[in-house]
Amino acid sequence: MADPSSADRVLTVPNALSLLRLLGVPLFLYLLLGPHADGWAIVVLAVGGFTDWLDGKLARLLNQYSRLGALLDPAVDRLYILAALVALGVREVVPWWAVIVLVARDLVLGVCLAILRRRGYGPFVVTYLGKAATFQLLYAFPLLLLGQGHNWFADLARPFGYAFAGWGVALYLWTGLLYLAQFVAAMRTPAPVPGEIRDGAGAEIVDGAPADAADGSGSVRNPRPAGPA
Repeated sequence: MADPSSADRVLTVPNALSLLRLLGVPLFLYLLLGPHADGWAIVVLAVGGFTDWLDGKLARLLNQYSRLGALLDPAVDRLYILAALVALGVREVVPWWAVIVLVARDLVLGVCLAILRRRGYGPFVVTYLGKAATFQLLYAFPLLLLGQGHNWFADLARPFGYAFAGWGVALYLWTGLLYLAQFVAAMRTPAPVPGEIRDGAGAEIVDGAPADAADGSGSVRNPRPAGPA
């Protein structure tokens, strides 16, 4: 059983890895828009993806879940996606309508999250489809960059990049609807009593992790230990 105060921890290994990923966001954006060093930008993105996987593993292995980690981890994912979308839009690799639609999705959910916090709720329950959508987009961006070349490897990477991007955009929008459903469900649930913390679907959070966890369809099932995803 985790220490009840563990949810308030800040200095943890997973949080340090999330902070490292966060520091990579401006570097990633500079490499894409400044010197157009696409190869190094892909390396930064790959390191970010590896540390994203690693911090979730270490949170489970070391029992180092925290409220900060639950917020920081998905926030850094959003920032990488936003940085890549803006850079690829500026460089005309992806159409601006796709950039606007995906950014609007995150802005709407950000407003919903702010409303939930005012009512005493925690963050949305991260679904498997939500993580899949994020990874699809993060795979698509380097493939689209590689596809800008004029050689056989670029010709090979380009269709895979568009395929990952197509599926990623579709899943990203679909999971946005699932998170909106969580928001509506929370709005229909009585506000948490003082001292009680609930996630974005209205489920109680125990020891820094949701007591219930969402499956890939967005429905809630119980029990499954959850933490930084």
